Amino acid sequence: MTLPRLQCTGLAEVDNHNDSETMMESSSTPASDEILVAGGGIGGIATALALAREGRSVRVLERAAELGEIGYGLQLGPNAYRILVELGIADKLKEVAFYPNNLVMIDAIDGKELTRIELGDAFQERYGYPYTVIHRSDLHQMLLDAARALPGVTIETSRGVASFTQDANGVDVVCEDGSQYRGAALIGADGLKSRVRASILNDGAPRVAGQVAYRGVVPIEEIEDATHADDVVMWVGPDLHLVQYRLRGGKVMNNVAVVENEAMRTGRAETIGPEEMEAIFSHCIPSVQKMLGFVRKDRHWVLQDRDPTPGWSQGRATLLGDAAHPTLQYLAQGACMAMEDAVVLARKVSTMPDLDAALVAYENDRYLRTGRIQLSSRFFCGFCHAGGGARDVRNSIVTTRPKGSTFEIDWVYRGIDL
Repeated sequence: MTLPRLQCTGLAEVDNHNDSETMMESSSTPASDEILVAGGGIGGIATALALAREGRSVRVLERAAELGEIGYGLQLGPNAYRILVELGIADKLKEVAFYPNNLVMIDAIDGKELTRIELGDAFQERYGYPYTVIHRSDLHQMLLDAARALPGVTIETSRGVASFTQDANGVDVVCEDGSQYRGAALIGADGLKSRVRASILNDGAPRVAGQVAYRGVVPIEEIEDATHADDVVMWVGPDLHLVQYRLRGGKVMNNVAVVENEAMRTGRAETIGPEEMEAIFSHCIPSVQKMLGFVRKDRHWVLQDRDPTPGWSQGRATLLGDAAHPTLQYLAQGACMAMEDAVVLARKVSTMPDLDAALVAYENDRYLRTGRIQLSSRFFCGFCHAGGGARDVRNSIVTTRPKGSTFEIDWVYRGIDL
């Protein structure tokens, strides 16, 4: 299937790049074989690495002046571990990752354990790969080192993509600083507020979920109660949860506190401050309240996502990761989906000579799986933050589930066909 050739331009605030003096006339200009990638985060660098391993030349255009990842920990299910094997860097995980023993859910109000998934031999035998946790910057650096080691990868900073046009031969990109590039295709891996998405889909701002996350990392020695020090543990309560797991070979503890309220859910407030966060946690057992001391109060993240939306591949341009299918964190699959995207995209491009058709085939492969992740993550948000009678029902459901069962997320961890 070959889509019509589209003329895609940037957002209103960068329309100064669209005049005849700055926009290249390219209807008859042969395209470079180089594939352009907007965004140098985990998804963008994984894409560059995957494409280069398939023999393609890639140029990454990153908006920031320096490459790096903002945030703290990441959970990598066996589906993501398999992708790192495909990318040739799984062996590097042993140097910086931590391999937890269990996934544990505990009621933050009464302290009772609700359920656990053991991550030992039976789990690894079922899925073929382990469950790991890692610092975002460590994973990003692993991908970056591997990509830079390949001759087909060029990475440029201070090159935020402002607008692009495309024709039958390729894509022309204009960056925020006025620099211009021509390539065979453009991959928009430029995050939640993607400008490439705005050009392709023009579907407005992401959905604000009504929740705020506070994060922090502390030395493992500061954790007085080591009962769950070797687990990924989620404390759940009405309008809140707190997640803990070790990072960097177990040397530090990652802490994530998430809260929501009616004012944010209904749009009457834009965020939730530290004082209100502490008030929401005030109904929890003392040990959980004490854990709030492990998260930074000077910085927070407003959680956002989008509805599943088709049509993100048009002509020689497509989207990847959060630019295509941003999701809430409740299945811990955002970065995992971006890396899956990267490998599937590279396979389609390497096996299909028609780039337009390859990008459509990539989207067709990814759309339903990533859409299910988006909607399932929303469901698990309500499940984890349940209060009142809904909390009683939730606790009854999870405490009576078969021990060690993963049936709710089996489809996630089984991964994709490659």
